[in-house]
Amino acid sequence: MYWINGIQEATVSASDRSFNYGDGGFTTIKTIDGKPLFWSLHVERMQACLQLLQISQPDWKQVQAWVEQAAIEKGLGGVKLHVSRGSGGRGYSPAGVTESLVTISEFGYPAHYKEWQQQGVELGVAEHKLGINPLLAGHKHNNRLEQVLLKADIEQQGHLDGVVLDLNDHIVETTMANLFWVKGKTLYTPSMEKCGVSGVIRRLVIQDAQMLGMKVLFGEFEMGHLLTADEVFMCNSLLGIAPVVKITHKSYPVGIITRDFQESINSA
Repeated sequence: MYWINGIQEATVSASDRSFNYGDGGFTTIKTIDGKPLFWSLHVERMQACLQLLQISQPDWKQVQAWVEQAAIEKGLGGVKLHVSRGSGGRGYSPAGVTESLVTISEFGYPAHYKEWQQQGVELGVAEHKLGINPLLAGHKHNNRLEQVLLKADIEQQGHLDGVVLDLNDHIVETTMANLFWVKGKTLYTPSMEKCGVSGVIRRLVIQDAQMLGMKVLFGEFEMGHLLTADEVFMCNSLLGIAPVVKITHKSYPVGIITRDFQESINSA
């Protein structure tokens, strides 16, 4: 069951442009006792995506009410907030489509995430590569075919998740999360200027690090740089922060900086 513009429905129209073209954006939100966590940051990322795609903005106060209506009332949960341009237009042309469509679905919090947060995650490395696409870089748009293929690649290798590179062999992210690593007193994370998704928790980690006076470097890094890190962690809105304890053959300790970020962000 879905909430479509605030009404419970079982289906979405086949003429919807997200179904036909991936024409829209989405975000996945952790909920606690029916309340969306970091709501304002999720709205900001959705606003930026919709502005880029020239899709009309919904009434965000109304959307928040719909999210809280759909969310699991007690304990931890999750909500997927999906906005499409709506139905209509001739072919690829968005001309004549004036009303966006908001679709909300809720789900239970993944039980294994708590184990990942405590024990850490082992990663592979995807054989498939992300294409370079600066026009859409950083945004979580509705066309996710690259991510579908990357996830299948990692699962066929027997891994739960894996590091994803771009066509130039630069680290971008994992199939489901942003990546950070520490060398000495410096925090590193890939640039999101050419491809990838710039997540809400990524933004919080960067803000916290800068407030603490920690040097943060963004760039195009190859695997050799990551493999010599002192500690590595991954993050997304549902998982929060989880240590990375192994990438292929290289093991990492669960570092104090990772635990510090967990304490400040996962406990929010």
